[in-house]
Amino acid sequence: MTDQANDDVLISVEGKVGRIRLNRPKAIHALNTGMCRAILDALTAWRSDMSVEAVMIDHAEGRGFCAGGDIRMLATSGADDGAAAREFFRVEYQMNHALFTFAKPIVAFMDGITMGGGVGISQPARMCVATENTRFAMPETGIGLFPDVGGGWYLSRLPGRMGQYLALTGARLDGADCYALGLASHYLISDQIAGAKERIVGEGGEAPAILDELHVAPPASAVTRQQAQIDRLFASDTLEEILAALEADSGEWASEQLAILRTKSPQSMKVSLKLLLDGATMPTLEDEMRQEFAVATRVVQRHDFIEGVRALIIDKDNHPRWDPATPEGVSDHLIDQIFAPLPEAEAWTPA
Repeated sequence: MTDQANDDVLISVEGKVGRIRLNRPKAIHALNTGMCRAILDALTAWRSDMSVEAVMIDHAEGRGFCAGGDIRMLATSGADDGAAAREFFRVEYQMNHALFTFAKPIVAFMDGITMGGGVGISQPARMCVATENTRFAMPETGIGLFPDVGGGWYLSRLPGRMGQYLALTGARLDGADCYALGLASHYLISDQIAGAKERIVGEGGEAPAILDELHVAPPASAVTRQQAQIDRLFASDTLEEILAALEADSGEWASEQLAILRTKSPQSMKVSLKLLLDGATMPTLEDEMRQEFAVATRVVQRHDFIEGVRALIIDKDNHPRWDPATPEGVSDHLIDQIFAPLPEAEAWTPA
């Protein structure tokens, strides 16, 4: 066994498997730039290492798989010159893309909280394992951000309008929901996880067969029971039309979703809808990440992100003052500015 360790991510080769273990338990393993760079470097080395047959991603200890990215750092940088935020997004997206294009099998264990950056590090994996502890979400519209790390690609490919619903509301999915929607390839009871990892380390390239053997039928999915309502009420790519559809519906579920959307950043919701509209026809994930990087570098320096982090994470008063305050105030021109391609010298490129 060979090891390369730092405080935040533990990287090693055990048997035939390259192991990536997130190790920031007090932050629910939220990603920072150093973690993303270490993972990217490991993937680069393992790509040509014939002794590594598979890669396994999990968390070393504590609750949750990965709660996202280093939001406080991003907000601090965004309020300044944005340079540290741009560097984080650049390296994180290179890591996301490297995972997506990695030729060897990757297993990600989404055991516990899997949000934001945790989605970006798990969804590229050929095998995503959900458990009864999985809590999957892209809650970025609540802090003035948007579902990045490939969210425009993954969410736009979910059934019907499920992706738009998840992107706008930040709704949480459990492991059964993830499996039903194809966001997880396998469902294991959490007490099987340790044994599964041990077997994968020993047998490397046999990971798919091992997980197939241990997979159990999950409970019924709650979110898929709402698919027809979601497809009807979230049918439009225009935020005002979605809100109008929810307002016109007399059902309790629609009223609940309307109340949720009233708390989200109007700018972020419009950005998210365009992201998914564009993402559905993106030729490659490389194209997706290039666009998301341009959007992220601008959104992170705008008022709503800095204010959203203040209200929900720093001061925790849960009363962000969005600007623009209404969907009507977010003009098409503003969205076009946010989505404009960056100059070639500043644009994102794969590692």
